[in-house]
Amino acid sequence: MKHINRIILLPALLVLAAWIFLPNNAQASSHREAPLIADDPLADNVDLYAFRSPRNPNSVVLIATFVPLQLPHGGPNYYGFGENIRYEIHVDNDASKPGDEIIYRFTFKIKNEDPTTFFNIRLGKQNLKTTYDLEKSVDGGVSWLPIMKGGPVAPNNIGERSIESPIGLGRTYNTLMRNTFRNAFTGERIFCGPVDDPFFVDLGGVFDLGDLPRQDGDPRDGLACMNTSAIALEIPTKYLLKKGVRPAPENILDGNWVIGVWASASRRQIRTLTPGGEEHSGDWVQVSRLGMPLTNEAVIPIGMKDYWNSITPYDELADTLLDKYFYNPELALYMDDDLFGGAVPALAPLRIQRNSLQGFDFGNGHDGLYGLKGSAAVAGTALDDAVFGTLLLPGPGMPRSVDLWPIFHTGVPNFPPYQLATGKNGNPLAAGKPFINNFLPNGGDMLRLNMAVPPTPRNDPNFSSLGIVQAAVLGLTDPTYNSSTDIQFIPNMDGFPNGRRLEDDVTRIELQAVSGVALAAIGLWYDDYTAGDPNPVTQDLLDVLTYTTGVEANDKAFSASFPYLAEPWAGDSECGGVVPEMVSAPGIPESSAFGLQPGSTGQKAVMYNFPNPFKATTTIRYQVEEPGQISIDVFDVSGKNIGTLVNDRMDAGEYQVEWNASAYPSGIYFARISGNGGEVLEIHKLVKGR
Repeated sequence: MKHINRIILLPALLVLAAWIFLPNNAQASSHREAPLIADDPLADNVDLYAFRSPRNPNSVVLIATFVPLQLPHGGPNYYGFGENIRYEIHVDNDASKPGDEIIYRFTFKIKNEDPTTFFNIRLGKQNLKTTYDLEKSVDGGVSWLPIMKGGPVAPNNIGERSIESPIGLGRTYNTLMRNTFRNAFTGERIFCGPVDDPFFVDLGGVFDLGDLPRQDGDPRDGLACMNTSAIALEIPTKYLLKKGVRPAPENILDGNWVIGVWASASRRQIRTLTPGGEEHSGDWVQVSRLGMPLTNEAVIPIGMKDYWNSITPYDELADTLLDKYFYNPELALYMDDDLFGGAVPALAPLRIQRNSLQGFDFGNGHDGLYGLKGSAAVAGTALDDAVFGTLLLPGPGMPRSVDLWPIFHTGVPNFPPYQLATGKNGNPLAAGKPFINNFLPNGGDMLRLNMAVPPTPRNDPNFSSLGIVQAAVLGLTDPTYNSSTDIQFIPNMDGFPNGRRLEDDVTRIELQAVSGVALAAIGLWYDDYTAGDPNPVTQDLLDVLTYTTGVEANDKAFSASFPYLAEPWAGDSECGGVVPEMVSAPGIPESSAFGLQPGSTGQKAVMYNFPNPFKATTTIRYQVEEPGQISIDVFDVSGKNIGTLVNDRMDAGEYQVEWNASAYPSGIYFARISGNGGEVLEIHKLVKGR
């Protein structure tokens, strides 16, 4: 391996690495994000995911969710996909051609099998039973090929009696869900149905004028115990490549393997109410869309949200009306002490560069790197008009045209200056260590994924919900990667914003991006760094990298296999409003995270804790129904056993034990109670706030 002059001293690397790899002190993408679509939840895009399959690396998984904030007990008319709506997932793979190359279109039909009852499920029959037809276009919507007719949608998880009992459907929910998986004759695997909402964020805090993390130290996942309706496709990678591209990439950042993905929902132009029903007519009109998470929710101002939903990404790129919200994002106002930073104390660790390298001001309304336009310093870089035109330095007063705008609108090229500071010898515009290439300058807001980048195994010790941010940290600090400027796979190069994995903490990553973490990664360090200093690991940089929103993981573990989502919460579970003393644990998946499945015979136990969430200590109360050996262990979200609270033989009865978690970071933990022979009796979620 060729050695280079490192820009960071080894002690500094170790300090930064230690900060990143130590647990943080704490930690909706598109939920009711625009006025008009908030009144039409069945057509409301919620989230979009695009990632290399961790189980089948020759495939890409695309997941679009719709219908936000579903209560699992929201009957008798449970949430689901709507009729008279076109749900579409769009793929662009060729920047030389305008518009989409591939479109998947889903339409749904609903049937009541037993209209004589108000119950959703009874005696083997299901009301609101939903099926779908799936069409595929490979010419941008000119022609359509039906690839699935009458595909089944998984039922809502009403409750144990409705799902498993003889007077319901008589099967486990897992069986019912898996029975809806289908394979199209064109090679795609398909799932449609309710799932636990995979997005996680403290909604209450973020909308309370940016109280994220909450200053009262009590973060709450606003999507916990909520379901959503998912469309999942697992597609062979070769079917997503643009025409003429060879089936093996030249390298793991091959630009010919980049796709752009966005999702939409459309309705007929005219809706006429009739006695007991409605009629739909007229042209189809797009009413909702989604690409990058949080764009319409947290970047576009309320007066433009409905307009944003009505146009395509290609309209957006041609219409510069929306660009100003990325050149000078509102959120940056609250990360600048000269503006409104003091009014939002929760964002204090996130301070944008006002004097990077003692010469570049990225504050709203300032020039960023525009002063270098046309100079020898940018010649031959992506900022040279002769290379990428005026895309990245369009004018003065647009400081974030070089980072936020391309991240959301074109993707990031593997081209100077968009390479890590490793190997740049202090010049941020020089060539450095490659770490991303999802450049597809065709269309505006889309998820852009380079399908050549290998997936990071979910059990890799370096797997991180910080995605590309973590890949950058490793590329700057880890001797395995920072001794060369060669292209090599760095864990999490397959993470957001290179596509989006289910585990990626996109709220945290995007707040860090607004703060300027991408600028710092390429060598435009924070203000407290002095140019020429061999150690850019400053307090400002550490503050940004260790910032947390307070909620860092989903409330359910994701599945290790297709569709990779967690099963939906049940209406009769703890998340269905049942008093904790009356129920067993919430539906934690038959979790690969803990390696064991809850037992179905022998001993039984009921467990809950109070308070929950808690700050330092919580009391776990458990009832043993039969005498025998009992143990209670606590696990973190990765499945690591962090302590045994009980290990003793006990008589039948009610007991309690206190867990002092003051030495552990805020987040989600699980208590597992086991009986004779290690049989798992119950798994219960514990939420530790700050």
